[in-house]
Amino acid sequence: MKQRKTFTWKIGGEAGQGQQVAGLILGRTCLSSNLFSFIYSEYPSRLRGGLVTNQVSISSEPVDAISKKIDFLFALSQPALDSCKKDLNNNALVFYDSNKVKEIDKSLKKIKFIPLSLRDLAKENNINAFMLNSLILGISSVLFDFDIKLLKGEIRGFLGENNKSEDLIKSNERAIQIGYEYACKKLNLKSLFDIKSKLKSSKRIILTGNEAVAQGSVFSKCGFYSAYPMTPASSILHILAKQAKKNKMVVNHSEDEIAAINMAIGASWAGKRSMTGTSGGGFALMSEGLNLSAMSEAPLVIVNSQRPGPATGMATWTEQGDLQYLAKVGYGDFPRIILAPADAEESFYFTVLAFNLADIYQMPVFLLLDKYISESHKVISDFNLKNLKINRGKILTQEQLSKIKDYKRYSFSKDGVSPRSLPGQKNGIFLANGNEHDEYGFSIDGFSSDLRKKQMEKRHAKLNNISKDLPKPKLFGPSNTSLTLVGWGSVKGPVLEAMKELNNVNYIHIPAPFPLDKNSLLELLKNTKKTIVIENNYKGQLADLMQEVLPLRFKQRFNKYNGQQFFPEEIIELVKKEF
Repeated sequence: MKQRKTFTWKIGGEAGQGQQVAGLILGRTCLSSNLFSFIYSEYPSRLRGGLVTNQVSISSEPVDAISKKIDFLFALSQPALDSCKKDLNNNALVFYDSNKVKEIDKSLKKIKFIPLSLRDLAKENNINAFMLNSLILGISSVLFDFDIKLLKGEIRGFLGENNKSEDLIKSNERAIQIGYEYACKKLNLKSLFDIKSKLKSSKRIILTGNEAVAQGSVFSKCGFYSAYPMTPASSILHILAKQAKKNKMVVNHSEDEIAAINMAIGASWAGKRSMTGTSGGGFALMSEGLNLSAMSEAPLVIVNSQRPGPATGMATWTEQGDLQYLAKVGYGDFPRIILAPADAEESFYFTVLAFNLADIYQMPVFLLLDKYISESHKVISDFNLKNLKINRGKILTQEQLSKIKDYKRYSFSKDGVSPRSLPGQKNGIFLANGNEHDEYGFSIDGFSSDLRKKQMEKRHAKLNNISKDLPKPKLFGPSNTSLTLVGWGSVKGPVLEAMKELNNVNYIHIPAPFPLDKNSLLELLKNTKKTIVIENNYKGQLADLMQEVLPLRFKQRFNKYNGQQFFPEEIIELVKKEF
């Protein structure tokens, strides 16, 4: 057990017992201990009851995904134990609340079950029952040989950030101390492995995909964000609203998604960088606004964090089911860009890129996440801002406009992008609406000219130059292998974790699934021996898109669509079956 580099800790119980906070504090303590972690929570769409779990993978090296196998389980309810027992590693430790868990599977002989009377422990020490998670953190600190001072510092930092009282902070610190002493003296627990990091201390951070998107929008000087809350995109609104005054950003909680996207388009027309966010069901209401952005050539960034559909679907679970929808939604043909980050790191950089692309090409740009990316915490290197630049595209200065005698907002140009004026500039007046128009923006009525044809060709001419500015498909692993996996978005992390245990396998990650970079993909795929496209959806939506533009057929597909992301173990099993 000492030779392993990664271990998995999991807590499960009813909603409202603090599982998510416990996992986050543990992950933050890993960061302050110079370790890596990956955190993910599963929960039902309810305030109380049900089963809520939080899982933390802890390692001395970077972690790209959570593992299916559990080393340490804290079961606060019978369903928590029952649902997790099949995933317990050999020699796992299971701490269970003896007041709630009454049935133990005696067939699990290699598993050590340790009863905890948490409520009695809390009562004996005059600890509020809502602080049981802090008791558990104290016990867990012994397992990982964490410095108890660091753990207390993280709980203090977290509660302080959320404006909690000093009395509450001290009570939680005390609960951690009592849990720690109980583990050492009563349970006789000791650290079972050495997971000390050998890495030199460097600047790293821990955050979710949604937090990274919010930070990316702030760096990009986004001036307007509007949204109607919809899981799993909601936290972007909450984060930006808290920071709105500091960042000089107008943040609007709209009455619905229709208002959200149209407000964002209005802000874009007024000259502000703007963004809206939602999930698939909410974007269904935004689709008419998408068409307005395309016709008026108003730059717009749209965050769509996916969850299983159709309709309300599964509000708090994950899937990659919206790719084809976003690529093709709309009446009439018009260009758009879809960027699909794989994790928190890509979420930040792709947000910056999305704002630049929206301005440069004057079109809607999607940031396509999913619940797994949006809500999982990952320890990553701090963002490198040195080479990041803001590019507003063809926005005319007043000096440039003064030299133009006859300004045409939608003038025909070789690259399809027309110079853009902003409200308030002299000589820059134009009309913008949803009608097809001439170069000035006036509506076209009748068929007396070929203006409609020219405007359609102008808008689509932008696609001729886009590929040079999009992130390229990337090969991970050896160039010459027996099996190549292809995927996009959140699939990347589990595949990279699986590849740590696999030989003769590589992976092609596609960060921009629309429009696809045909030449780059063909170059990567031309020498592959066997290819499997792996996706978190039913049909294999990326595989279908690739078949539309490439002279290839992707018959072998590995799809998962039960509401969960892929686990590395599932990919390892798939590869072993192929060989």
